[in-house]
Amino acid sequence: MGRNKRPLWTGGPGPDEMTSERRPRVSSPVWTGTSGKRPERSGKRPEREAKKKKKRFSPEGKMEPFQVGGDQDESVAHSAVEEDEFTPKSPISMPYIPDELNDPTAHPATLAAFNEAHVKYKAKLSRRYGLFSLPPQLKLASSCLFNHRHLLPIRESAQKAVLHAAKSIIRLSSSVDGKLLANCCGLWIKWDEDSKTGIVLTTAHLIRSNHPTENHWEGKDEYNIKSKVIVHLLDGNTADGHYLYHQEHYDLAFFKVRVDEEVEVPHFSVSMNCGQDVFRLGRDDHMILRITHGSVEYLNPGSDERHHYMYFYHQKDDSLSHQRHDDRLPNKNNDDYLCDDDGGSIIDLDGKVAGLVNKHLEESFVPSSILDKCVDLWCKFRCIPRLHLGMTFISIKLLDPIHIEMMCRMYKIEDGRWPYCSRGVKRIACRETWNLPW
Repeated sequence: MGRNKRPLWTGGPGPDEMTSERRPRVSSPVWTGTSGKRPERSGKRPEREAKKKKKRFSPEGKMEPFQVGGDQDESVAHSAVEEDEFTPKSPISMPYIPDELNDPTAHPATLAAFNEAHVKYKAKLSRRYGLFSLPPQLKLASSCLFNHRHLLPIRESAQKAVLHAAKSIIRLSSSVDGKLLANCCGLWIKWDEDSKTGIVLTTAHLIRSNHPTENHWEGKDEYNIKSKVIVHLLDGNTADGHYLYHQEHYDLAFFKVRVDEEVEVPHFSVSMNCGQDVFRLGRDDHMILRITHGSVEYLNPGSDERHHYMYFYHQKDDSLSHQRHDDRLPNKNNDDYLCDDDGGSIIDLDGKVAGLVNKHLEESFVPSSILDKCVDLWCKFRCIPRLHLGMTFISIKLLDPIHIEMMCRMYKIEDGRWPYCSRGVKRIACRETWNLPW
């Protein structure tokens, strides 16, 4: 060994056993694995040390090749665990099998593994879709606030109003002896924090078991107050609805529901004018919100209808004149997506309830002026009393201007309500609208 060459420690006597006379200056001897534990080196080199840890050494200090058998499986499993520690999670990927392996006769095990992986893939995909608000299997038609360009001037305010009012709209279903009776929408009007119960207002059509005639004044409708009522909540759960009270003249019904979380109670609109922009809100069988734009119609109730009815007017033909030059016209099938059930809400652009749909012969609804008084009476007296005057009334301002002008010339009356009966119009009028629920 020359003087200028460094000796390598080959596993003989340790460096500490060498005499001081012939001990060379060795800074980092090469370890061959024969003297036990490898000496630690100063400094931190995590990447280099991680690579060295993956090497397998034999007792003689040489690299040990992989052997067929249990040792190989253990080493592969060990390396797989180490790789999982450093490999990031991959996104959901669709399993793939080559055509030459897609043969159940020649490669049954491969095909079985592929089918198992495909089942897991579909399950992961379903869980991912569950994170979103809308189920992927539902093909929803666009609402009027999305594809009607003539609503652009009011879209922002209307969208806020709709989303706010939708928090109070739920769905109810009734049945008798397991047979479906009716489906209706409803809205929360009260919630008690101590008892964790809410009060739902809906139409009395929910428990109406017999409707032999369209003439309300004959009073032949029958109601089953023992009907089983199920309330479909916004979180997807259901609860039993307990009957409290119903009023046939105003087509209203009240139910008590057990609900743990606080519900959104809407506000009633103070006033409403004919021709005003309103939206009709409801929910379908999947609890998806349905939105229909319309206006309050200039129309008096017919002789067979209650005189307090007001009417919702909707332009059913979506291909309006000012939309014919648009790049994309709304789908005419959107008219099939209207909420046809009773109990839906009519709201204004402030998100306040302007009426409750009861859909008699036309798109009728009970206005908020009636609802507010009825709810107040029920909360105070647990009933809604009503005087039977034997007369019905129509609004003078909703008549044809020709008739209004004639009444003004003959009777000096321009506004108010005109009492009439089925035999003919009585020449009686009042100058002011009565401030009563009837």
